[in-house]
Amino acid sequence: MTAPLAVTMGEPAGIGPDLILMLYARRQELSLPPFVVYGHASFLSARARRLGLDIAIDTVSPEAAAETFPRALPVVQIEGMVADLPGIADEHAAPVVINAISEAVQATMTGHCRAVVTAPIHKGALYQAGFKHPGHTEFLADLCAVGGKPRLPVMMLAHEDLRAVPLTIHVPIKDVPGLISRKLILETLRIMAHDLRQRFHIEKPRIAVAGLNPHAGEGGSIGREDVEIIAPGIADAVAEGIDAVGPLPGDTLFYPPHWRHYDAVLAMYHDQALIPIKTVAFDAGVNVTLGLPIVRTSPDHGTAFDLAGTGKASPSSFAAAIAMANQMTAPKA
Repeated sequence: MTAPLAVTMGEPAGIGPDLILMLYARRQELSLPPFVVYGHASFLSARARRLGLDIAIDTVSPEAAAETFPRALPVVQIEGMVADLPGIADEHAAPVVINAISEAVQATMTGHCRAVVTAPIHKGALYQAGFKHPGHTEFLADLCAVGGKPRLPVMMLAHEDLRAVPLTIHVPIKDVPGLISRKLILETLRIMAHDLRQRFHIEKPRIAVAGLNPHAGEGGSIGREDVEIIAPGIADAVAEGIDAVGPLPGDTLFYPPHWRHYDAVLAMYHDQALIPIKTVAFDAGVNVTLGLPIVRTSPDHGTAFDLAGTGKASPSSFAAAIAMANQMTAPKA
């Protein structure tokens, strides 16, 4: 039987557990592929009762998950203290959250699961428990490290044919110009081109690269980064056979008739990439981590503490993340 997807429970006080349970309750209607939740079974049972969902939950091994999925939500039990307190982050639950991610990645690395789909985490609660990573993506890169060397994780936001990658992510805007380098642009374009071919099955991916400054610098009259750093980085990629074009003005690149000429866009900073995705697909965008030896997707939203436990959160993005992970790893006919 095909290996299941590994779904991590995420922050217990957030909407991640709600969405997992809500989607499982609609598994037949949505034709969901088998998945196994890495988390705390009794907590999930309590949250299901709070949401008014009549769901059977079984603790199983990943090998038994696909067989269990039609009749009960399969859970790989992660031991620890997890209270059903919607909206109230509890540092005592942090080890469960961290270990759930670690075990899900390990199961996927060893082939017991096909891909990892992560529910949102709350970094503040994890930091209080000693979490040392800047975020989810960096933690995953370390977990997937080979020979002790962390991978370069690349965050892609995707919705249908719109795929955007921010070169720099969670950094102050004033620091962005100093972080952009010719080497980073080349390495990121390499990973994008590779994963577009291998994961998205695009034979000859074409990538657009946004400029940093207004009008992509207008030949250097509005900042020199586009001419002196970004353009040479693109040229290096083109010399390796990567079909990359730019730098292009960021204010017109995401106009649909323009971006549809490309399979993905490399933007220079967080909001330059995320604003277009959030505008067209606020509830349906998917976060995909490129550059890892495994497939990882997640919904493009946070913990939404104010909606936790209410049943009012939209499961659209989480459903899209599961569908994309399934599509990217489904056995070829």
